[in-house]
Amino acid sequence: MMSSGSLKVPASTANLGPGFDSIGLAFSLYLTVDVKRAEKWAFSHESELLAGLPEDDRHLIAVVAKKTAELRGVEMPPVEAVLKSDIPLARGLGSSAAAIAAGIEIADRFADLQLTDAEKLNIGDQFEGHPDNIGASLFGGMVCGVSLGSTAELLALPAPDLDLVALVPPYELKTEDARSVLPDSFDRKDAVLASAVSNMLVAAFMQHDYETAGRMMGRDVFHEPYRAALIKEFAPARERARELGAYATVISGAGPTVLTLAPKGKGEEIASAFRTQFPDCDVLNVKVESNGPVWL
Repeated sequence: MMSSGSLKVPASTANLGPGFDSIGLAFSLYLTVDVKRAEKWAFSHESELLAGLPEDDRHLIAVVAKKTAELRGVEMPPVEAVLKSDIPLARGLGSSAAAIAAGIEIADRFADLQLTDAEKLNIGDQFEGHPDNIGASLFGGMVCGVSLGSTAELLALPAPDLDLVALVPPYELKTEDARSVLPDSFDRKDAVLASAVSNMLVAAFMQHDYETAGRMMGRDVFHEPYRAALIKEFAPARERARELGAYATVISGAGPTVLTLAPKGKGEEIASAFRTQFPDCDVLNVKVESNGPVWL
């Protein structure tokens, strides 16, 4: 049973266009938690990105850790934690999934739960409602999954060999606001097309066929046509990236971050162009992260 440690959890993107609520990809931004047993719950935050978050057991990590232990019939011991993060909040980069993954891992170690991967996934899915971000943060790399209500299923896809460029606007876009613009239903023709495009995307990634994957990412029916108007940078960024040879540019998760997937060696050129074109945005060169949470 652990008494102290440092945990690093990766950020994630989801959807990749048509892989709505099912495809996740971990990448090289991180939430780091220095944690130790304590008399009472206490959280402090050393990154400006985390300013304003609760400092007691209302913190999401505490809520998840206590619930995780409760599900195994164990009482979660209080901990004191110091958090650092370079994952922007409410930007579609999986900040909440990283916190949930951290809570599950902390409960597993500090309450000696000895959870299986499947148990960790199912607990995370209950908090997130879909397994894409949480699956990527828990296990790293690229994942494809489905939420089945009380359980979730997840499989690893080959980690893509790509350059990734994240264009992060200065404004937040809450997931509930981004979901409110989506249709309540699709007619059969659109549903069949959306499903087929998503299937082709997975098949292309399985074969490392990034040209085909890029074309499929540009044919999403599920969410991007409805969310594009909420993110003014999306259309011009996609056009500029295409001119510079990118495979695809997609809305990361629910947005507003815009993620470009490009051939190896092209990322810096695209990032430089974005910095010139979008001076009020942060532009991040990131890499696929093959690992989930790591105890340092």
